[in-house]
Amino acid sequence: MAVSFDLFGTLVRAPKPADPARAIAAELESRGVEVPDDWEVAYRTPWIDAPEGAEVPLPAHVARALSARGVSVPENAARRAVIAAFDPDVERREGAVEAIAAAREYGPVGLLSNCSVPELVSRTLIRAGLRGEFDAVVTSVGCGWRKPDPKAFKAVAAELDVPVADLVHVGDSPDADGGIEACGGRAILLDRVALPAVPERLAER
Repeated sequence: MAVSFDLFGTLVRAPKPADPARAIAAELESRGVEVPDDWEVAYRTPWIDAPEGAEVPLPAHVARALSARGVSVPENAARRAVIAAFDPDVERREGAVEAIAAAREYGPVGLLSNCSVPELVSRTLIRAGLRGEFDAVVTSVGCGWRKPDPKAFKAVAAELDVPVADLVHVGDSPDADGGIEACGGRAILLDRVALPAVPERLAER
């Protein structure tokens, strides 16, 4: 058996920008990028044709949106602007450390997070005091697939060296995190179980 955890909304609170397009635009302009007048429209337009369930890295989307408007982007500017726009204030949730410690009693512990922003998960773990707590950290931007796609759960199971059917996944989203059940694994969902009660639920399993 192995246990994986979702990050955002499960172990930490880290609010997203209220207006991501505007936040990214401000960071682009601070880096000397001329943002088009219709940036809001360009940002909301899909530019990359990805398979269902695949993750599109947000910097790639931003770069394509700018290119479609004839804006030349300096190397790495889109990436740095996106990372800065989403750089979060982080609050670790009550019970997070205890839940991770309890999970470790049953086998390896992983993190599986939907996140289209490079570096965001690693920065969040550092700020939450959770760096080094996991045997494997898998992000959708890293593995290429978002929960609930089975490939995302299979990716973290492979990193933990267990069959996906032996994985218990803890998360806050029935739609995304509950997808583990379609892979034969088990879900502990925080819409039914409070995070401080996760150790007890793991013991029951």
